[in-house]
Amino acid sequence: MLNLKNRKWLPLITWLSLILSLNSFAGVNEAWTNLVKSRASVSSYPAVVQELLEDDLYFTAIPYLKEYLSRNRGVISKDVDELIDKVVTQVGVRQFEVLPIAILKRTKAPIIRYILAKKYFRVGKYNQALKTLNGTIPRNHPAKPFALLLEGSIFSINNQVNLAKAAFSNCVALSKSQMNRADNKNRLRQLSINRDYCIVGKARAQFQGRDYDNAASSYLDLSKDSYVWPEILFEEAWNSFYQRDYNRTLGKLVTYKAPIMNFVFNPEVEVLKSLTYMELCLFDDAKKVVDEFYRTYQEDTLAVKKFLTKYGKNYKYFYLLSKSMKDGKESGNKLLNKLLRGVLRDAAFMELIDSFNIGRDEIEKVKSIRNTKMRKVFISNLRESLLLQRDLIGAYVRKSLHLNIDHLDKSFEGMTYIKLEVLGRRKQQLYFASNELNRSRGDIRYLKRNDKQYFWTFNGEFWADELGDYVFSLKSECGQ
Repeated sequence: MLNLKNRKWLPLITWLSLILSLNSFAGVNEAWTNLVKSRASVSSYPAVVQELLEDDLYFTAIPYLKEYLSRNRGVISKDVDELIDKVVTQVGVRQFEVLPIAILKRTKAPIIRYILAKKYFRVGKYNQALKTLNGTIPRNHPAKPFALLLEGSIFSINNQVNLAKAAFSNCVALSKSQMNRADNKNRLRQLSINRDYCIVGKARAQFQGRDYDNAASSYLDLSKDSYVWPEILFEEAWNSFYQRDYNRTLGKLVTYKAPIMNFVFNPEVEVLKSLTYMELCLFDDAKKVVDEFYRTYQEDTLAVKKFLTKYGKNYKYFYLLSKSMKDGKESGNKLLNKLLRGVLRDAAFMELIDSFNIGRDEIEKVKSIRNTKMRKVFISNLRESLLLQRDLIGAYVRKSLHLNIDHLDKSFEGMTYIKLEVLGRRKQQLYFASNELNRSRGDIRYLKRNDKQYFWTFNGEFWADELGDYVFSLKSECGQ
């Protein structure tokens, strides 16, 4: 503590800086006083958290909240619920998603109810997730738009299409409303992405209900400048496939060849492309796609699998790998580089990084605390939170890589089936083919469009404002 008796010996500037330093950490000093008085009793932790938040030390406060939730056996007060809400809203939900369901159920904090519902959702307990959300999150709460997205997704899975569309529409409206009040760019981006997933959710619900015409129209409501838009092209392609509009399917898929889309990785794009050629009885094209797929991915897939086996659950390594990629350093494996580029643009990954940066901003604040014991304790807490955040990022990168490799394995299976099917259909075609086949390709009369789609003459390479609007004009050779 500062000895006030010696203040006359201090240079004026030094004295003023010390006074300002003490005043700027009023919450920290009060938090430390509460800890010392209570001998670090768990019952004092909410008061400690409250004081830490006064100095914006959210990550430093996390261990105290987790410990309180883990060890408290009584009823958690509304005041503590509000503290939990404040912290989780600032640091992100993933710091608390690691807690067991039994612990999360001890609080009625709206943000924790949302986390609990997400955990139920991930293990397929959809009705339990809905029950957890039902009436527990106020409409003006920051988590409400995200809860509505979760509700809509559950209704879609349960084939309750009308309820799903209502939830998604509500989600879009509330996301837009909160975007108008967003106080920082990270929050604005999260709400923007949530709004766009809800826009797409409506189209997905219509697709699930086999309302393909309205689904096609609803997909077009998503702006091309959305983070979500690149991945949605594939869904639009499938919708066109079910409409038997194979030329539009191929047009959607060829968009992924644009240089601006080089970060997108979805091996099923090639599977659907080959399948579409097969439906048009363009067997040479279908086989060419299959052969190119094997040439492109077979060896690199094996290499990435060995890589993942080698590093196992070394989350620190996967975090550092993503950090190197952000700094422009790539590995020698083209497939791994492409997968990592996709991860870096993923909304969940960006949210994890944003939270990590918020936590790192606390380091200098805590280091400037003059009380040695206080500084040591709070640095230890902050370090614990940041190490977990780092490992959460690494775990997310690792999981994303594994999921992509699983998609590749399934795509190889699909390609094998298509290759065999092409051989069978080719043989059948030989038996029934006419003597003279018309081999001309491409004609405007094979194009189809709805009232939201336009036609123009195109000449040149990909243009940003035309991405996703391409349509092939191939004639089916089936039955010739």
